[in-house]
This record gives sequence, C-alpha cells and structure tokens, in this order.
Amino acid sequence: MNTVSVIIPSYNRAAHLERALRSVLGQTSPADEIIVVDDGSTDNTHELVTGIGQSIQYCYQVNKGVSAARNRGIQQASSQWLAFLDSDDEWLPDKLAKQQAFTQQHTSSQIIHTDEIWIRNGIRVNSMDKHRKFGGDIFMQCLPLCAISPSSVMIKKTVFDEVGLFDETLPACEDYDMWLRICQRYQVHYLDEPLVMKYGGHDDQLSRRYWGMDRFRIRALEKIYNSAALNDVRRQAVAETICNKAGVYLKGAMKRNKTGETMHYQALLKHYGNS
Repeated sequence: MNTVSVIIPSYNRAAHLERALRSVLGQTSPADEIIVVDDGSTDNTHELVTGIGQSIQYCYQVNKGVSAARNRGIQQASSQWLAFLDSDDEWLPDKLAKQQAFTQQHTSSQIIHTDEIWIRNGIRVNSMDKHRKFGGDIFMQCLPLCAISPSSVMIKKTVFDEVGLFDETLPACEDYDMWLRICQRYQVHYLDEPLVMKYGGHDDQLSRRYWGMDRFRIRALEKIYNSAALNDVRRQAVAETICNKAGVYLKGAMKRNKTGETMHYQALLKHYGNS
C-alpha cells in the first residue's frame, strides 16, 4: 500500500481545525502521517492539536501565509503521496481509501482529485457549471479559474521536485498557480464522487480578504506564459485568458481611480493582445 502524509495548514482556525482533524483520524484507511503547520496562530491551535493525540505532528512557524505553510509540510512529509486539507474543510470517511485504491489500480498516476460538497453559512449549495471537475489533460479547463480543490487532491511527492513548491509571493490564488504548473506536465485523474465537505462564508477566507482576485491569477498566468514548456496553442490560450481577466480587472481599477493599476493593466492588454 502506498504511504500517505496529510498536510493541514492553519492560521487562527482552532474553531474549525478540530473538525478537520477528526475527519482525518476517522478515515477508514488511516494516513501514515498527519502534519499540522501552524502559520503563526495566536489562538489555542497548539493546545487543540496536542490535546487530540500524539499521532499528529505539530509544526509552528512565524506567519508567512498558506503557501509557506504547505511548503513546510511538503518538505517535512516522509510519505510517497501527499494529501492536503484546508483547516476549515473536512473529509468523508472513505476519502483516502478510495484514492489509495485508485492509485493501486493505476500505478502511473501522479495526481488524483475528487468532487466536493459545498456548505455556505451552514447551508448546502449547488456548485455552478463553471466549477465542474474534470480528469485527463485539463490544462485548458484550469485557465478560467481554480479547477482542483486543495482539500480533494492527493499528489505524489515527487511531482513537487518537477514543478516546484507553492509560490510564497502570491497572497491568494496560490493553488491556481500550482494547478497550472502541474496540469501543464501531468494527466490528472478524477474520482467523480464527492468526498470532501467544503465550508464557506466565514470572514477569514482569502476570497474575502482581497478584492480583485484575478490580479493574482494574472500573475500566475504570466508565469506559465513565459514557461518554455508551453506549446503555441496553449501559449495563445494563456494570452487570451490574461487579456480577458486584465480587461475585467481594468474596469474595476478605473472605477476605483487606481491610476497606477490602470496603466499596468492597459499595458498588459497591449502586450498580450499582440502576442
């Protein structure tokens, strides 16, 4: 059986973290390693984690953001496969078992994700069609928005040797950036079954902390555009996506009288529109 390390980054999420940890400890196929990376919490995260059980590794670091916390977990993990869980989400009991069974049957697989159930403000909601999940060569599906949920994914640790770690300069959309890099190189496997409960609506979500999230996606797109790995068709698709997102963001910047940003995104449109 393949070994699996679970990595849970957390920052002042003790109120949600116990639910996440209990869902990992309750897996029908137990993880070989559970790592909680406390990204500088000032709440009772340490007491919570150490009180649940000695089987959980607790790592504290000065607050650096979710990318740095995930990277710390990746570097510390000792298993062949890595599974990520956001501290405000939870897994259904068979999540790891079903992914492990799949990897045993498909030994060439490098990354596998699942469907998810969305809960917002305590109420189950249906995801929109644009959030539909796919398997296979999904690079094009990754361009509009994040096509893989971090809490649903299981990845071979060696993948990060090829694509690098999470970008710690991105305060948000760091997962979007990672999936672009991975999906450019690898086929993605998909279990069409909801095995993750994703909770939204609370105030500390990154999507609420930053307006204009597409500015971070544009940075990720520029990075992949300049990658030598892209073929001409994909490079053109990336350029078109940059222009679409930059055009929308430009309207918001102009409305907010952000002169510097207005000039920046006008220049982006000119540059990538002519590419």
